[in-house]
Amino acid sequence: MVSVISNGFVMRSVLSATLMVAAMGAAQAQTTPPASGIKPKTVTTVPVRPAVQKPEDTANAMTQAERLALQSDLAWVGEYNGAISGDVSERMVNAIKEFQKKRGGKPTGVLNPQERGALADTARKRQDNVGWKIVTEPATGARVGIPTKLVPQLTSDASGAKWTSPTGTVQVLLTRRKEANPATAKLAEQEKKEPAGRSVDYTVVKPDFFVLSGMQGQKKFYLRGTFKGDEVRILTILYDQAVQNTVEPVVIAMSSAFTAFPSGVLAGPPPRKTVEYGTGVVVSDDGAIVTDRVATEQCIALTIPGYGNADRVAEDKEHDLALLRIYGARGLKPLNIAGNATQTALDITGIADPQNQGGSAAASSVKASVAQLGGGGDAALSPPPALGFSGAAALDGDGKFAGIAVLRPVLVAGPAGTTPPAQAALVPADTVREFLKAHGVNASGGSADAKAAVVRVICVRK
Repeated sequence: MVSVISNGFVMRSVLSATLMVAAMGAAQAQTTPPASGIKPKTVTTVPVRPAVQKPEDTANAMTQAERLALQSDLAWVGEYNGAISGDVSERMVNAIKEFQKKRGGKPTGVLNPQERGALADTARKRQDNVGWKIVTEPATGARVGIPTKLVPQLTSDASGAKWTSPTGTVQVLLTRRKEANPATAKLAEQEKKEPAGRSVDYTVVKPDFFVLSGMQGQKKFYLRGTFKGDEVRILTILYDQAVQNTVEPVVIAMSSAFTAFPSGVLAGPPPRKTVEYGTGVVVSDDGAIVTDRVATEQCIALTIPGYGNADRVAEDKEHDLALLRIYGARGLKPLNIAGNATQTALDITGIADPQNQGGSAAASSVKASVAQLGGGGDAALSPPPALGFSGAAALDGDGKFAGIAVLRPVLVAGPAGTTPPAQAALVPADTVREFLKAHGVNASGGSADAKAAVVRVICVRK
């Protein structure tokens, strides 16, 4: 055992001596002056640092949809006040950092999964608190985001709509007008002056839209406008300074959600036109046609293509029904309206506006439903059929007559707390039959072929 320990000690001593000699040699090499005329080389050591990804790089790696959702959520929690465009900016990164700071986290500018989830939850609660909904305004067809709990009262007419809070502290106005050769710069200058007393402190003018904000009387205002052809559409939001913290995040969301000229078919009737198209249902073979009263009022001429002119002989103002007559027509195929529908899922058969079917006049059917049948009153019809379907025939899945579909005109809403009328309604079968009977129309017989029984109705106004 002693021998082993001694040998181990000897080996360690030799190893230590070897290392000491090596170290001394290295030291001597460092202290030995260089040969005459040779300059020593200077070695600079540069630490290698791993590349750090910037918050902007992380945001740019997201999809456009993810960036839009992120900006929207940041706006709803009150941290972001820029355009919700999906574009990465310093403003967006700073908004993320502020959100992180307020949660007690490290302001990195990049949200971890837990932070992103918390942001989405907070934004969703803010939306629920104000009753956020995207709606299509029927007079203009524009798509607007509305805080329905903040502005529950709605009035509207052919020139637009107005949503207000019960005390008037918040107002949302959507207006439309015709203007020759509009341009955003020109429109912005006009809006700065109207109404009188408007003070503008922020202006953005782009080729396709403009934005103004400032003070209007005692209220703050935000305005976004655009045009298409000769039609101008403007969204204006007015609010008291006392509700600024609540309303301003909503204003940003409303501005981004505003689609003045959405593509696709508009729901419900537009403002009254010089030429308007509707649908009529032939109910007797001697030329009686039932249709929508509003679509056929104030007409200097009523025409049924293929049959000639029609006379408007009766109306029911309460239920918006009209009775037309064509004389001497042959080959009419009346609809059987004697039965009673039992199903709330309906087929609405009519002839869409020519613009909605490339100039054609073909009859077609769309699906819709009502909450209940019968009851003596008109029932809301959902979804509203396309333009031109006002006066269309509604049948259930068994081919039984349910009533006449009418598209409601844009009306001024009633007193505060009342519900605006539905965009489309079903005049029930019993009401239609009573109307026809009261005016001497024998509507017995006919077939269940709705497409053969509907005709296009053309109203020409001054």
